[in-house]
Amino acid sequence: MGLFSRGDTEKDRLGKFVGGQEFDDVEDDDDETSSAKIEPTQLTQALDEAITERGFGSALADQLAKADLKWTVVEFWAVNIICVIVAVSIMAFWTLLRGGNIFVWMGVGFLIGFSGPKLWLKMRVGGRITAFNDQLGDAITLMANGLRAGYSLLQAMESVGKEMPDPISTEFRRVVQEISLGVDQERTFNNLLRRVPSGDLDLMIAAIAVQNEVGGNLAEILEVIGEVIRERVRIKGQISVLTAQAQMSGIVITALPVVLGLLLFAMNEEYMGRLVYACDEGEQMLTVDCSQPIGWIFLGLAIFGIVFGYIVMSKLTEIDV
Repeated sequence: MGLFSRGDTEKDRLGKFVGGQEFDDVEDDDDETSSAKIEPTQLTQALDEAITERGFGSALADQLAKADLKWTVVEFWAVNIICVIVAVSIMAFWTLLRGGNIFVWMGVGFLIGFSGPKLWLKMRVGGRITAFNDQLGDAITLMANGLRAGYSLLQAMESVGKEMPDPISTEFRRVVQEISLGVDQERTFNNLLRRVPSGDLDLMIAAIAVQNEVGGNLAEILEVIGEVIRERVRIKGQISVLTAQAQMSGIVITALPVVLGLLLFAMNEEYMGRLVYACDEGEQMLTVDCSQPIGWIFLGLAIFGIVFGYIVMSKLTEIDV
């Protein structure tokens, strides 16, 4: 089967690449896999466009593109809602079995289910960008060698897409596909930089843009940039090793009071509950009459101190190269 069906419009074809929706290679696209694809409904498309146009939806769409997830904003929010329902249900069922304040533990389940997918997405984006930066030096050297062998820039980038591992191979193949569809080279590189925000990548794109304007030996320029990037990666690795102990100390010191407090609350809710409410046995808890304002103030100050301390320790171990 061909790469595009006759009913596809030019906007739809370009949107599969420029908008971050990539499909499989042409060799792997056959009738069976094409018929197995589920097309989104008009309601889903309209809802996704309405959410994406807003600020939070646009930011989430950028995060999904950076993580290389073939999800729409609506699909991610649906997964997030399912995680919230599952986490709250587990906490409610667990509280009914062992006893305790069901509203407090349902609130904990809501926080876990709501922040869990976002934390996973953020970790996936960070890991993917880090892996891309680690591979970029070798990829640029491979491009420089290809240019010396007589390849064009597009052919050199295509060789990176074939020879290098993921994620840099995926991103360079996407760039080659966009240019092959007629997208402007500057816009293609801007799309790449949007998906992979990297200072080293920005340096490579700027060098290519300058060479297109004034000329010069692009192979030599890329070789120098590749050496600089590899040296920077090496120095970052040394800094990461030297600051690993301080970073782990910050994580442990931050997590220790939170985990210990939750464990004590789970083992003896009445004892820990006296911090925020003071009701006699049989009275309704967590009401205005039972609330302890001073306890809530101290709890808020403790949370603020934990967050502030973690931020300070993170900044102390953050060294730019």
